[in-house]
Amino acid sequence: MDMLDFLPEPMREPTVLAIPFFVLLLALETYAASKLEHDENGSGRPAKGAYDGRDARASIWMGVVSIGTSAAWKFAALFGYTALFAYVAPWQMPVDAWYTWVIGFVALDFLFYWEHRIAHRVRLVWATHQAHHSSEYFNFATALRQKWNNSMGIIMWAPLPLLGFPPAVVFAVYSLNLIYQFWIHTERIDKMWRPFEFVMNTPSHHRVHHGSDPEYLDRNYGGTFIVWDRLFGSFQPELARPNYGLTKPVGTYNIWKLQTHEYVSIGRDVRSASSIRAKLGYIFGPPGWAPAEEKVSV
Repeated sequence: MDMLDFLPEPMREPTVLAIPFFVLLLALETYAASKLEHDENGSGRPAKGAYDGRDARASIWMGVVSIGTSAAWKFAALFGYTALFAYVAPWQMPVDAWYTWVIGFVALDFLFYWEHRIAHRVRLVWATHQAHHSSEYFNFATALRQKWNNSMGIIMWAPLPLLGFPPAVVFAVYSLNLIYQFWIHTERIDKMWRPFEFVMNTPSHHRVHHGSDPEYLDRNYGGTFIVWDRLFGSFQPELARPNYGLTKPVGTYNIWKLQTHEYVSIGRDVRSASSIRAKLGYIFGPPGWAPAEEKVSV
């Protein structure tokens, strides 16, 4: 009997099984960082691949909590996905066929691109995602700084069971997508082989995504494949080392505040808004949106 047989199939998390791999890479990168100066050029910026203990601990604890919250969201989604797959889907893809997994993986990555893009352009969804961008460091610990609210992803993956992909496949390929994204959170790897860089998401592409510089904002949304960004006009090559973090730093290592501060800000802005349009704009507009009169008065 397999040690995971007591769990429902969607709960047999590949991301949990990948934890030893995450820990090994984290340890190797931390060791490498310990051999470098914290400040390379006197600018006050962290050295490439540097670690800060408080920042790394916050990231790791957010990742630990996200394992539980992600499992809870998936368990809730399992019922809806199963109903779509069993009663609505016009056909059912075989779970044991290789093409089900290949097509499912590519299809989910396509939906991940759009969910990720929405997360950066709709403030309410950005509130679920911004914690991942809150670190001013870019390393393997940052990869673990995951969101706790997976509701938008659950909604975005719904077309897959609707099109006949078994729920177990949907959850598994999403986990594989996240596992791929772990290794691209590093400054230790420079640009790679050009054909690989053209198709796949790489550390260089993802460094751009985490940059808070104007030329890097809202770029390179891809999870595994960067071709979606090339196709839909959101690709940006890495021109210089980015400044990482949010455009307005949160200034805390408290993981609860890091996860919830944007919801608090939305509530405060909505309460102070003088019209329904402004209230809706603060909720569904892009991050940083404000009514025209406020923009003029600033």
